Amino acid sequence: MRLRKLYVLLLTGALLLAGVSAAHAADNGSWSVYPAAAQGGERPYFYLSADPGATLHDRVVVANKTDRARTFRLYPADAYNTARDGGFAVRSREEEQHGVGAWTSTGREQVTVPPHGSVGVPVTIVVPRDAEPGDHPGALVALDEHAEPAGGGAVAVGVRQAVGARIHLRVNGPTLPALSIDDIRIEHTQPLVPGIGESRAVISYTLHNRGNVTLAPKVALKAEGLFGRTLLARDLKRIPSELLPRQRVRLTEEWADAPQLEWGSVELTASARDTRESASARYLALPWLMAGLLLLVIAGSGTGLWLRIRRRRSRAA
Repeated sequence: MRLRKLYVLLLTGALLLAGVSAAHAADNGSWSVYPAAAQGGERPYFYLSADPGATLHDRVVVANKTDRARTFRLYPADAYNTARDGGFAVRSREEEQHGVGAWTSTGREQVTVPPHGSVGVPVTIVVPRDAEPGDHPGALVALDEHAEPAGGGAVAVGVRQAVGARIHLRVNGPTLPALSIDDIRIEHTQPLVPGIGESRAVISYTLHNRGNVTLAPKVALKAEGLFGRTLLARDLKRIPSELLPRQRVRLTEEWADAPQLEWGSVELTASARDTRESASARYLALPWLMAGLLLLVIAGSGTGLWLRIRRRRSRAA
């Protein structure tokens, strides 16, 4: 049987730039990508600002740390927050770019770097005259042209790795920090019999950056029961460290030992630089057995009422 080779694009360092220290260049151990050093010293990423219509010139360095020559494909890409956890990610080369990924070009699209050497490539960013003010995040990605073998079997898998240096471009003009919480939902897992078994709730919500600047959001959760009793109050940890402009992520928070019999509300408050918004949702916690009995009582009451009305109509006739 002829082996089929499947190439998988794994943007290590590009898709997972959140794990790269802001004090160091993007690096995966084999090669790194970073802006050329300015007079002030090392730059871990491109941090730029410009007026609409301006043209910026810079330089990117690709350093090869291995003992063999490597050939890389250079391309710019827009950044976004992943749907899974809100992590910092960039578009693939095949995807359409709309922001800094579309405005940026490199002097060479392909570069071969000798063993333990480095190569610098000119970078040009042409900001459109109608560019929206605010932050336009992205990255310059160096994709290894060689696919490393990974595993065997009927289908051989080749893994192509990439590393990207972040681009933080701010287009000068009015900035508008704006944050909201949308579509709060509460799902209860209740025991069949009250007091026997675990009761938990999962609170899901959408965190939305409606403004034009990158935010470092904080989210606080508060749950109240009957008569305004506070049942839960805490700051949430599982939120993105940076939420990019116009991005939204769907997040969840588990409420362990949630009440088995309660009626109240859950409030989420999101805050960041110069912005603070809250949203709430009602909930009803009711064990399955009690819910079933309640439905039976309601159904029985409705049936009895219907029979009485029918008898009265029969007598009147």
